[in-house]
Amino acid sequence: MVKAERLQADVIEPAPASAWLVAISAWFIPGSGHLILRKWGRAALMGGVVWLCFFLGMAMGGHMFDLSTGQGSSVWLQVPPMIANLGSGALYIVSWLLGIGFADDPQQAARATYEYGNTFLLIAGLLNYLTMLDAFDIAAGRHS
Repeated sequence: MVKAERLQADVIEPAPASAWLVAISAWFIPGSGHLILRKWGRAALMGGVVWLCFFLGMAMGGHMFDLSTGQGSSVWLQVPPMIANLGSGALYIVSWLLGIGFADDPQQAARATYEYGNTFLLIAGLLNYLTMLDAFDIAAGRHS
């Protein structure tokens, strides 16, 4: 006779409010979540790479995306790269408020490094999402 075993799901405890605050901080200022958690090496490495990618992308003439229709394509095609760019947190917001990196500049688009700059800006945002999730998991006690 084969005895059927019942599978018991592990009880998943909700993350504490402090973990959510760390995650928001980590999104807004890249590397700050790990600084709050006193993970100095991770803050320098992960946050530093996000900042480096962002500024390299801007220096290469990269273009950031928003929902304006003046960028030559459908608004729906702007959403995925805009979400990626938005991952840069305050870097994106400050650039948007100052109008840096958003205007269509024909000289900027003619630069040989223009597409590389776009890619670096997208990578900065996506990498910051991963950095934010890492800080959240540490704050929630899911890994060290």
